[in-house]
Amino acid sequence: MKYFSKEFYKDIVNDHALKFIILLGIVSLLGDMTYEGARSITGPYLAILGASAVVVGFVSGFGELLGYGLRFFSGYLTDRTHRYWAITITGYLINLMAVPLLALAGSWEIAAALIILERVGKGIRVPSRDVMLSHATSQVGHGWGFGLHEALDQIGAIMGPLIVSLVLFFQGSYQIGFAFLLIPAVLAIFVLLLSRFMYPHPHDLEVEIPQLDTKGFKRIYWIYIVAVALIAVGFADFPLVAYHFQQTALVSPAMIPIFYAVAMGVDAMAALLFGKLFDKIGISIMMLVALISSLFAPLVFLGGFYMAFLGMALWGVSLGAQESIMRSSVAVMSTVERRGSAYGIFNTIYGISWFAGSLTLGILYGISLNYLVIFSMVFPLLSIPLFILIIKNGNK
Repeated sequence: MKYFSKEFYKDIVNDHALKFIILLGIVSLLGDMTYEGARSITGPYLAILGASAVVVGFVSGFGELLGYGLRFFSGYLTDRTHRYWAITITGYLINLMAVPLLALAGSWEIAAALIILERVGKGIRVPSRDVMLSHATSQVGHGWGFGLHEALDQIGAIMGPLIVSLVLFFQGSYQIGFAFLLIPAVLAIFVLLLSRFMYPHPHDLEVEIPQLDTKGFKRIYWIYIVAVALIAVGFADFPLVAYHFQQTALVSPAMIPIFYAVAMGVDAMAALLFGKLFDKIGISIMMLVALISSLFAPLVFLGGFYMAFLGMALWGVSLGAQESIMRSSVAVMSTVERRGSAYGIFNTIYGISWFAGSLTLGILYGISLNYLVIFSMVFPLLSIPLFILIIKNGNK
């Protein structure tokens, strides 16, 4: 009978999988309203509190390093305990509540500590959340599923900076902007708890569980990590870009969050497009991502207002493609039983690379913008031969 057929069961699971992806996407939407709204002004905020370009580069890079480093342990803990929801909820609470506390920071040291704490919370929650998402995306396509989640995520990343920009436009302070972000933070926690109630066992969304593989990760997994790490080294974080805009007066304070919001909008569209392309043509699409990643720096750091605007759009394309394809690739290259560790190892190496790149870019900013641009362009291009090697090894 139809009601007991495999196809009918798959339809039901697909429906639940899509709903689950959307629910977590809404959590990410609200979460991004909170911390991306904050990140759109943390560079100028630190500068106003007395921080230098090197400090801004260090804080953003070290925050990413610590957050990504924690993902190794969080991913391992996820595989060992299967406490997906407990780990995810704990991380979100730390991640989101650190943001409105920035309104109370009276020095750049306190602000820096809270910025780093926000990244720590994200580091705790990401592997467990991505494992849950990977179960659901196995039903709709990893590229499309993660791309849809990223698109919803980036809607919040657009709204958050716009809220902060409006506060600044109406002569509000940075502190008031941070305080406003308490609202989406509370809503995100509410939707997260609702998702936990509706889907207590997301592992069930993966209908066909692959056989247990006790061996190490495939060779292409490690090559892939090195390739992505090269892209991360040359990819400038937004706080340094915003610092540049303020120091050169290239973009007004109220317009800096607008630039960030535009980049996040492009990010959302790129995530959907590149996610679909990943499902169709595989890892080879990462070569295009690497090329785009190498093009934004000269426009942002050497161009005028309109070139910088175009550069931020390319920055958004690269970020959206990375966020959708990178997570999809790890899901494809790992088994269910080791997926938390796979995400943890991947994110740790990615974070170390991002930290090294951010710190180097911050130092180069004080020496020569030309050197900064060359550095930012070369490293993503070095990843292309590695992606070619992966393709020759049969990864699709």
